Amino acid sequence: MKFINLTRRTEIGANCYYLESGGQGVVLDCGMHPKEEGEMALPLLGQLVGRPVDALLLSHAHLDHIGSLPVLMRQQPQARVFMTEATAAIGDALLHNSVNVMIREREEVGVIYPLFTHRETDRAIDRWQHCPFGQPFTVGGERSSGSPNDELTFEYCHAGHVLGAAGILLRGEGRTLFYTGDVNFDQQTLVKGAVFPESEIDVLIIESTRGDSPLPDNFSREAEEERFAEAIGRAFARRGCVLVPVFALGKTQEILSMFYTFKRNRLIGDVPIYIGGLSSKMTEIYDRRANQSPRVLPRLQLFPEVRPYVLNGKTIADAPARPGRIYALSSGMMTPKTLSNIFARRIIDHPEHSIFFVGYADPESPAGVLRRALPNELVSLDPDEPAQPLRCQIEQFQFSAHASRESILAYIRRVAPKKVVLVHGDIAAVEWLRAAAAAALPQSEVIVPRPGVEVEL
Repeated sequence: MKFINLTRRTEIGANCYYLESGGQGVVLDCGMHPKEEGEMALPLLGQLVGRPVDALLLSHAHLDHIGSLPVLMRQQPQARVFMTEATAAIGDALLHNSVNVMIREREEVGVIYPLFTHRETDRAIDRWQHCPFGQPFTVGGERSSGSPNDELTFEYCHAGHVLGAAGILLRGEGRTLFYTGDVNFDQQTLVKGAVFPESEIDVLIIESTRGDSPLPDNFSREAEEERFAEAIGRAFARRGCVLVPVFALGKTQEILSMFYTFKRNRLIGDVPIYIGGLSSKMTEIYDRRANQSPRVLPRLQLFPEVRPYVLNGKTIADAPARPGRIYALSSGMMTPKTLSNIFARRIIDHPEHSIFFVGYADPESPAGVLRRALPNELVSLDPDEPAQPLRCQIEQFQFSAHASRESILAYIRRVAPKKVVLVHGDIAAVEWLRAAAAAALPQSEVIVPRPGVEVEL
């Protein structure tokens, strides 16, 4: 087995990996870097020239894992494309939204945009093949029932990250490799934790997102949810509103589920809640496909139960910061020109209002900058707008959809593979897990794959 990390750097970026076994090749995910522009946002797809690519296997539909898929499909027209049915539904909406974003940015960034079109996206989607959890397939697309050892097969396993997310179990040449994709081993408010294999894995490729973030002592999600509800109550008592920057996929739906639970348990009143346009599309998919991933609240339909109001790029201009309201707006990184960034600039210098962070934020993103800022410090959230003093209330809560470093290390210990390959993490995160895994399993080889360099597994 040969492996190549096609992500351009050791980071959380345009996640993409290549695996070759027995003369057959697959690409695991094909993301787009959220902070780069043009071709620099793509993975190292040139490394695939001259190599067999029989299949493209997608773990889930976040853009850093699926955003470059139409480009790769253009370059590899012979390759079959596989994902879960829920991932396909989400990917359809997200890729078309990505085209719209690239078209809007075409003149601003001065690069050749869009990298793919709506028509090309539609043609790509027509080639996608849906795979259920727990059923082995060959890379040719046939259901497998005990294929010969030299034929490469794969199987999807529930990853607990977002709707449709899956780890991928691959078998070939008498060896077993497991790629986790993005994983959460713990139960969230809506989505249940991962159900992964724990034995007979030779090579484990595992994400490292939270490798540099230890859990607080005595942490529990239940206590954290209670702390979150209490903070909302304090904000409303100050006659303020609450902004919660969220990702449109996954985090929005988890937060809406949390608000549903809070209201049901009378932790908060029947307060108005606002979400963004893309978040509303993702929430509709969650409601329609509630039976396609294990859920804590299997019957919950978010739109009819929570009844969120929807804002978009036009209506946000006429949406003042009103007290006693919750604005769960994307993007989670507060990228300039997004709803959360626009709204944050409206409330940042008002002490009665609050901004609550509930998940990961790149340290260099506006959300990352704001999280580190001190009271009254001048903060720039948009390079095209003047800096503002930080006077609103900032609080942080741990509701990450990614596995904690403690649970990742525990899973590595249970599996005890011959080789551990660490991906999807910034340098500090990867280094902590590398040292911890090497100490825990001295008989295993721990690999941090250099971008573009072939590794023999």
